[in-house]
Amino acid sequence: MQKEKIRELLRQKPSDVVKVVMFGPESTGKTTLSQQLARHYNTVWAPEYAREYLQDKWNNERKTCEQKDLIPIAIGQMKLENELAQKATDVLFCDTDLLETKVYSKEYYGGYVDPLLDEAARNNDYDLYFLTYTDVPWEADDLRDRPLQREEMFEAFKKALDDHGKKYVILKGNKKERLQKAVKYVDELLKKKKLDK
Repeated sequence: MQKEKIRELLRQKPSDVVKVVMFGPESTGKTTLSQQLARHYNTVWAPEYAREYLQDKWNNERKTCEQKDLIPIAIGQMKLENELAQKATDVLFCDTDLLETKVYSKEYYGGYVDPLLDEAARNNDYDLYFLTYTDVPWEADDLRDRPLQREEMFEAFKKALDDHGKKYVILKGNKKERLQKAVKYVDELLKKKKLDK
């Protein structure tokens, strides 16, 4: 695929909805929180495309993620996000974003990040990130592979947010505590958006 075509597929389409990203290491409650928040605000959430893509790969080939999979995963993620942003009410919750894909690329492939992925991760814009901490139990599955490096991965995700100047809130505690804190911040964002109109 040509660079310009990939660049276009990785681009975030303009949208009026508030966008909030769940961000952090595997098995730290991002999907659960996305679902809870979407239910609370009566809206949609964008699942993590990589899970479907990599589960299919595992089921069909018994292979895990390879470097060559990252651009197709990123393209699939943006397609999902762009489609769902059109269906969202006031806010879209994203179970991941391309900055998360960039962090995984760096951590798993010796610091390498495809320049097109890097560019999109820098250009795509979100209103807030919820950085999920490692204080929830690890849940194993076919794809998760770093149960002993969760703290190290958390620091890599936090560094990425700091390095890219992203606005974020660290979420700790049980599901109820995380949801309550998240709702408080999302309510503030929605209130601000109404005032800015």
